[in-house]
Amino acid sequence: MAAIIQGIGAATALTSANSLDTKKSFFSNSRRSLSVGAERKGRSFVVRSDGRLSYGLNGRGGRAEQLIANAVAAKEDTAAASTSSKPGHELLLFEALREGLEEEMDRDPAVCVMGEDVGHYGGSYKVTKGLAPKYGDLRVLDTPIAENSFTGMGIGAAMTGLRPVIEGMNMGFLLLAFNQISNNCGMLHYTSGGQFKIPVVIRGPGGVGRQLGAEHSQRLESYFQSIPGIQMVACSTPYNAKGLMKAAIRSDNPVILFEHVLLYNLKERIPDEEYVLNLEEAEMVRPGEHVTILTYSRMRYHVMQAAKTLVNKGYDPEVIDIRSLKPFDLHTIGNSVKKTHRVLIVEECMRTGGIGASLTAAITENFHDYLDAPIICLSSQDVPTPYAGTLENWTVVQPAQIVTAVEQLCQ
Repeated sequence: MAAIIQGIGAATALTSANSLDTKKSFFSNSRRSLSVGAERKGRSFVVRSDGRLSYGLNGRGGRAEQLIANAVAAKEDTAAASTSSKPGHELLLFEALREGLEEEMDRDPAVCVMGEDVGHYGGSYKVTKGLAPKYGDLRVLDTPIAENSFTGMGIGAAMTGLRPVIEGMNMGFLLLAFNQISNNCGMLHYTSGGQFKIPVVIRGPGGVGRQLGAEHSQRLESYFQSIPGIQMVACSTPYNAKGLMKAAIRSDNPVILFEHVLLYNLKERIPDEEYVLNLEEAEMVRPGEHVTILTYSRMRYHVMQAAKTLVNKGYDPEVIDIRSLKPFDLHTIGNSVKKTHRVLIVEECMRTGGIGASLTAAITENFHDYLDAPIICLSSQDVPTPYAGTLENWTVVQPAQIVTAVEQLCQ
């Protein structure tokens, strides 16, 4: 086991080092010289949904040697008391999804939910808890364990005028419905000559969890991005989870909403008044001047954790949560690239054929002349996600790697 860990670690370090070193020679001129402060020792952090960090000690009483691997929000934080006087109400991410879904079901009787255990059980992560008693079994439909069948049923229902929200108990299970999603969901509007609209939302948990094994740690963004006619968005905070859910339900296009299994317990104060977000708009998380960091979903918190260290070292990173995985918000991204002239992409998707690869191609095609350095993309390794926790951490991007990449990029 130790040999396997060392082997993966060595491969990761070698791949990252080679990728960074070989790209340095591509661009010789730099628009600015960055001063770097003294490096601080590693600490452990707790990350809230707004990106704020609090320092902590490791279990042995000393400082942790590296940034923590699982940068997710704590359920309790003393800093939350300072927000108690702000308007709005606090919700966990899964509660925000439920609130958005419930508001749309109240507004439009055509909205319905279907999937495994979505009814009286309330969903595997309780996103649909309490909806079955309120709306009845016909609008909150428990289905058999047959993803291909109930996904096809939902697409057919959308063709007749309903607005189904299809939940995959785990996004990896939706591979069983890939034919329905690709050949029917994405293409029927075109192949019917515009006779049918497919206003369907496909949603569910995915991403690398804590030791859920390879089959339950799938990142399907790369699978679905090439399907014509489908939009893809990824939520990362309770605020954008609710806003994107409502926007996806109202859209006449089929939308896949990616939710990360480790972000459901993020807590944030959201407005009391109704709001709907743009499905095709990125979010500026942190303005900066030195480098553009593009990310989404759980990696947003790894990036914000690394950003704290980078600021202490004298860097000023600009962090953008792209949110819209298809299509990309090239207006927001392009304006940032024109300002910083350097791009780092951080994703949990696989490196080969992932979102980062498509984003790299789009930036290179549209904004190549504004780049002072080659684009760097940090992605998960192209291996099945191991069950062992230590090995699992080795396969996904960690905050320390982000810090190193920015340092190399800004030299």
